Amino acid sequence: MKLPSFADLKKGIVEKKYVEVATNTSKTAISSFLKKKSNGPSIPDESWVKCKKCMNLVYKKEITKYRLCPNCGAHFRMTPAERIRITCDEGTFEEWDAGLTTANPMGYPDYDKVIEGAQDKSGIREAVVTGKCEIGGQKAAIAIMDSHFMMGSMGSVVGEKITRAFERATEEGLPIIVYTVSGGARMQEGIMSLMQMAKVSEAVARHDDAGLLYVVVITDPTTGGVTASFAMLGDIILAEPKALIGFAGQRVIKATIGQDLPEGFQRSEFQLEHGFVDRIVNRQELKKELTTILKLHSK
Repeated sequence: MKLPSFADLKKGIVEKKYVEVATNTSKTAISSFLKKKSNGPSIPDESWVKCKKCMNLVYKKEITKYRLCPNCGAHFRMTPAERIRITCDEGTFEEWDAGLTTANPMGYPDYDKVIEGAQDKSGIREAVVTGKCEIGGQKAAIAIMDSHFMMGSMGSVVGEKITRAFERATEEGLPIIVYTVSGGARMQEGIMSLMQMAKVSEAVARHDDAGLLYVVVITDPTTGGVTASFAMLGDIILAEPKALIGFAGQRVIKATIGQDLPEGFQRSEFQLEHGFVDRIVNRQELKKELTTILKLHSK
């Protein structure tokens, strides 16, 4: 049976029998493809990870505690527990405000379910973990944001925990290290999320007035309201290689100014070149770098 041409389809003069043949042919092809795919070799989800930089599959057992791609050295995203492991002296971390959880201040539909899902996925209660520790024998407060919890979005509890960390660091005379990663303010909390920018910034200012050190470690990605507030208020701003650092997205910026953006725009190397970052530090060297900074600024 001869199938209809595209011109016939366009003109709408195809008989029903032709349409049925074409539909059945498509279904057969799709079904065959799915069967072939399901019967083919599979890769266990828990054994491999794909590097987004070199696009190679990496066997998870080859990845060290620093979470680097063994092929190209790209920095994979880390959880707070993994950050604590490579940053804090063993057994010295003491968590603060672990019991704080998010409410639903704006009555956003199903927000409670979204939070529960994020908690199950990440294994933590909110998108930041705070506390104090020792780094190379130097006491410090620390706050670590987590991209696995709603992309580290800043809601009222995130702002509250970071604010409390700065306030307690000020009271105890401690320097503070903040690892930033965020997609920006949390839309489900509306204006409440935007207010956290000012609240945290005030706490940073009081910590600075006390003559205490604030070090930011920017990781991929740090964007939106976090970049527009406390991520850029550090006395010293470090960044991991190739980290995305910016406020608005590149497509928005390009559409607004009507120009092509420079190569590497908003990456940490670009920000270093233009004075927004003080130093780019590879993850393996980060604890050593922080130890040196804390010792130099200790009282």
